[in-house]
Amino acid sequence: MGMLPRTQRRALTLADVREILSAEVLVGSDLSGPVASIEAADLMSDVLALSKPGMLLLTGLLNPQVIRTAVIADLCGVVLVRGKKPAPDILGLARESNLALLSTSLSMFEAAGLLYCAMTGK
Repeated sequence: MGMLPRTQRRALTLADVREILSAEVLVGSDLSGPVASIEAADLMSDVLALSKPGMLLLTGLLNPQVIRTAVIADLCGVVLVRGKKPAPDILGLARESNLALLSTSLSMFEAAGLLYCAMTGK
């Protein structure tokens, strides 16, 4: 997503993201943490190359590498798009890593668009 200067962006929390995307919380009880930025990607190499600490990842990828990448990149959470639900091992890995994991029925495009509008007021 195109980044606006911080002064022109509305701060979002994971709770805001849950509400905006009508997302189900799969892992994570404290959703008060801030979302520094948002990225939509399915290539974990892109996430590692482009991420910043506190970023929220939107992805349709559903494997343990998503959680491991999120932990290494110090992301604030992951939103699975298109209603995807992970296997128990992925849920367990997210729990062990203390990583918020949400799922929305929206497409990646729709989710990214809604969050962009919420952050920019456009």
